[in-house]
Amino acid sequence: MSIRIATRRSELALVQARGVAARIAAALGAETELVPLETRGDRLQGARLAELGGKGLFVKEIEEALLDGRADVAVHSAKDLPAELAAGLRLAAFPPRADPRDALVGRGRGLRFEDLPPAARIGTGSVRRTAQLLAARPDLRVVPLRGNVSTRLRKLDEQGLDALVLACAGLDRLGLADRIGQRLAPELLLPAPGQGILALETRADDPLADALAAVGDAWASRAARAERAFLARVEGDCRVPVAALAEPDGDALRVRGLVASLDGARLARGEARERDPERAGDAAARAMLADGGKEILDSLREAEL
Repeated sequence: MSIRIATRRSELALVQARGVAARIAAALGAETELVPLETRGDRLQGARLAELGGKGLFVKEIEEALLDGRADVAVHSAKDLPAELAAGLRLAAFPPRADPRDALVGRGRGLRFEDLPPAARIGTGSVRRTAQLLAARPDLRVVPLRGNVSTRLRKLDEQGLDALVLACAGLDRLGLADRIGQRLAPELLLPAPGQGILALETRADDPLADALAAVGDAWASRAARAERAFLARVEGDCRVPVAALAEPDGDALRVRGLVASLDGARLARGEARERDPERAGDAAARAMLADGGKEILDSLREAEL
């Protein structure tokens, strides 16, 4: 009997799922089978995620495949997961984390952020990236952009953009690291919670969940738990410019987080160091809320009404 692995159909998702399948086969000595699925987020390519309903767009159909027995395990990009999972499911393991940073990709190779011309046109579909880019350079013109990695790279030339901002992890996994002009420091562009981490999800009562611990990575698990705790406290999703990054600090975790207004004019930051991942993420979120984050979040939510 093979282990059926649910995944999105995109090129990057399939590459990630094949890598997980190889780890499962090596660790458990089991055969694997991919179950590619199209999610609502994959079908709706014409607008920003924030306008379409947020993170759950890339998760719902895959979780349904777990719940109705069509798949045994799902592979998600952890940054696509909402703070709360569907009832009856659990996160079983997190393989080793890839580079969590964002990448600047220019039409010319080797482009760096400081080299962008005045009023440069930058493509991204992320409100988090948009807000932080504008906070650093209010002159930039951010162009909403969606689609898979290859589609976005094609639009770089087709739409006359100066640069794109994409995740380093996706470019690395696709063998496109040579397209990266600059790996942007978290001090400039703090990543999304869970960026660079893959999450393996199973049914809560499936014994496979415990067996999958063999393919997990302790550090990736601690980072994911901390960043998801930050997200849960903030109650953030794709409609909110929220960022968080957990990094080792001796025996503890250092968690940095922020929330921003959509135009980047206001940023609130928080930081905490704790041994317990959930406590670290929650403490960083509380510090951020006390730094003015609550007011920013309140104004964002009022604007949605």
